[in-house]
Amino acid sequence: MNISASPTAAAIQPHHSKPQHLELDTVVIRFVGDSGDGMQLTGSEFSRIMGRVGYDFATHPDYPPEISAPTGSLFGVSGFQVKIATKSALTSGDRADLLLIINSGAFTPANLDKAGYAGNPLTDASLDDYALLAVDMSGLTAAALAECGLRRKESARCKNYFALGLMLSFFGQGFEDAVGDIHQRFGDKNTQSADANIAALRAGHAYAASAHG
Repeated sequence: MNISASPTAAAIQPHHSKPQHLELDTVVIRFVGDSGDGMQLTGSEFSRIMGRVGYDFATHPDYPPEISAPTGSLFGVSGFQVKIATKSALTSGDRADLLLIINSGAFTPANLDKAGYAGNPLTDASLDDYALLAVDMSGLTAAALAECGLRRKESARCKNYFALGLMLSFFGQGFEDAVGDIHQRFGDKNTQSADANIAALRAGHAYAASAHG
């Protein structure tokens, strides 16, 4: 699960808000992960929430060539790109290659082998041209859900909501709207999954707030 965006993405504000750092007209964000990671959901939820607070946005989902590809394989990569704008977003943007927020927990030897990498790009200097923020979303999500009573595989599926909380915090947004969407999505029939996703969302939001102010 990787997220790429402008290095000052957290600074962009709706035109009715007071800028915290630097006001930008547009920011392009690309959510990318394995098929089944929930990148389409994460991107859609992020776009919807940002739209509610005054942004215009344009999106572009990018579905993998093989829907049920093995985890870590390149032909199973799923993406979702969104341009957030303070005025008009007429397209979803071209490239978002300045800041990489990477789930370092996914860079296991097995996954690197499936992707055909000879080494780990997090440590072999191949990403030195990028601003890189490595976050162990897998491990942090597992820790946040340790008491939820879910199996390991079920807990792992919640890391997309960790990523959503992370990005909402970077953009100065709360997570209350996302909590409401989770309750609406799961209803009263699967409260355990709803509670787990909310816990992951809160953990991602808190991590960004505490680690990066």
